[in-house]
Amino acid sequence: MSAASHSTRGAGRIGFGHTFRMVDSAVEHVDVLVIGAGLSGVGAGCHLTMSCPGKSFAILESRETIGGTWDLFRYPGIRSDSDMYTLGYPFRPWKEAKAIADGPSILRYVRETAAEFGVDKKVRFRHKVVAASWSSDDLRWTVDIERTDTGERLQMTADFVLTCTGYYRYDEGYTPEFKGTESFRGQIIHPQHWPEDLDYTGKRVVIIGSGATAVTLVPSMAPTAAHVTMLQRSPSYVLSLPEQDPLAKLLRKFLSPTAAFPIIRWKNVLTATLFYQLSKRRPALVKKLLRKGLEAALPSGYAIDTHFKPKYDPWDQRLCFVPDGDLFKALSSGSASIETDTIDTFTETGLRLASGKELDADIIVTATGLNMLAVGGMKFTVDGRPVKLSETVGYKGMMFSGIPNLATAVGYTNASWTLKCDLTCEYVCRLLNYMDDEGYQQVVPTRPDPSEPTLPFIDLKSGYVQRSIDDFPRQGTRAPWRLYQNYIRDVLLLRHGKLDDGALKFSKSGRRAQSRDEDRAPAA
Repeated sequence: MSAASHSTRGAGRIGFGHTFRMVDSAVEHVDVLVIGAGLSGVGAGCHLTMSCPGKSFAILESRETIGGTWDLFRYPGIRSDSDMYTLGYPFRPWKEAKAIADGPSILRYVRETAAEFGVDKKVRFRHKVVAASWSSDDLRWTVDIERTDTGERLQMTADFVLTCTGYYRYDEGYTPEFKGTESFRGQIIHPQHWPEDLDYTGKRVVIIGSGATAVTLVPSMAPTAAHVTMLQRSPSYVLSLPEQDPLAKLLRKFLSPTAAFPIIRWKNVLTATLFYQLSKRRPALVKKLLRKGLEAALPSGYAIDTHFKPKYDPWDQRLCFVPDGDLFKALSSGSASIETDTIDTFTETGLRLASGKELDADIIVTATGLNMLAVGGMKFTVDGRPVKLSETVGYKGMMFSGIPNLATAVGYTNASWTLKCDLTCEYVCRLLNYMDDEGYQQVVPTRPDPSEPTLPFIDLKSGYVQRSIDDFPRQGTRAPWRLYQNYIRDVLLLRHGKLDDGALKFSKSGRRAQSRDEDRAPAA
């Protein structure tokens, strides 16, 4: 099949596998439609280019540029919360010195990768997918698209859809209802919509929040601001990591970056996996280790129990990683401080806390989290029947029961996002090639026993997860319906596991073709 998409007028034949069918070619058709041009969407395009060179594909991106998260967020100090040897692509090794990289460096890396593999030429910008409808008669998706620049509505069709949209809303962050915000005379800013011209030099800044964004903002703003206060309702676990990987520095004295990359990557995978497993099995021990790190990094007598002792166990929520202990250095220097309390009300000059304490502020940053959104908010229909994602069950963490020819790239919550997304894209390419080899045109995950109990799709107790998890698919209690947060296990399951495992139902022709075959069959 040609790598070009099909868009000529009149009737045409589109092939998937060894069977051809007639389509309305006035609507542009591609073999694979990728939704999203961020870190995972670019990775998907690279995998399709390398592993499925005969497939035509397009990438639809609702924004005006490549980069996703790394282009959207512009707040000071924006950086990865995972090392770049695992957050980066395995087929394009990370070669810069910093393992915990800044946002602009990551964005440059994603865009250079897209250009190197020609994926940037496959992207349609300002194309927002609002709905997708599957037809078992025609064995294809019809995708409804809205142009975000002109408001124009258009359609495309595809044999297979791969969503790479992340799991949060790009157009808005989460901000709780705070009393008295209208009376505050300064600026209130959410990190997801950071003003490019914001000058906080000499200003008093209060950052509301205790997650990854807050612990990034504090040390980044502290050297310039008059003072930065991190106001948290409850503490998070915070762990210092070296900004430059010590093993990487050593290996690069003897090996090329390309040769050193897989060694460093697997070292970091194994370290993160062991730490996570230890956290879940021996939480008391991990708490002691984390506390020792805090005692070493903070001044003697610092109120660790007040500001750094969460009520939950490690990895019940994501840990916050700070490169070279920059947060602790800012706190130790006095340029920043932490308050653990709740807000009574905003005032003209800042905030009044439940304890009665007043915090003066010129700028208040609401680093209060994200709004989650499953598969970019797309609406799905299968053979005219609307599908609620919350009524489906995830298959291997990337496909959904009852929905044909669809996969989604969702990363790990306890490790680098790209590790799982990369395995998903690799698996999808294996699946497409297998279907071609066997002449299959449709694949749909089918649960053998729908009465079996299910669990939330994302097993975190974080507020941003709990607010929206009911809108997400469910997961089962055992493979292949269980979403394992374990890269090593997923390598065996996705890279080396059997494709036709009994949970996937494959078909070779659509219902119209089957009906015609039955009409032609001789009577018994």
